[in-house]
Amino acid sequence: MRTGRITRKTAETDILVEVNLDGTGVYQVSTGIGFLDHMVEQVSRHSLIDVTMTVAGDLHIDQHHTTEDSAIALGQALSDALGDKAGIGRYGHAYSPMDETLARVALDISGRPYLVWKARFTQEKLGEWDTELIEHWFHSVAQAAGLTLHVQLLYGQNNHHVCEAIYKGFARALRQAVELDPRKGGAVPSTKGQLGG
Repeated sequence: MRTGRITRKTAETDILVEVNLDGTGVYQVSTGIGFLDHMVEQVSRHSLIDVTMTVAGDLHIDQHHTTEDSAIALGQALSDALGDKAGIGRYGHAYSPMDETLARVALDISGRPYLVWKARFTQEKLGEWDTELIEHWFHSVAQAAGLTLHVQLLYGQNNHHVCEAIYKGFARALRQAVELDPRKGGAVPSTKGQLGG
């Protein structure tokens, strides 16, 4: 099993994240932000990556540290579980429809973190979660996991649908990218012989 475990404790947050890339989409998520919990659960369920995430953060200040640090820890756990990335598909992409909304997500587990974000929200909050933090969550995951990540909202009106379509698209793309390809025979999917740099 390809698993990763990260503990992260600062003056702002205390976090445990565990992932199993070869799981079935089982999750146990508690960040203190209900909508963020719901989105991380979507990532787990639709990527088939088992995710445990517990966060105690300084929510009495705001949601920034909890959002950012949980994303960093998740990205680090994914990177830990991927190891040298031998045999993985490496690339993943998905179109993700949700009612009137359509999102497109493409990613490369390249070791070269980069986020292109072409989406927007028309309200300040989803539940109690600040929508301006959603892009930052993806930026933090991409940085910590070493993903080249492109997120595009093609169209959509309902902010809940927009957010959920993006997260589900990310999950499906991630599932493709982390899955082992038996034709690769355990080779690292790069002509350089390694990923990153």
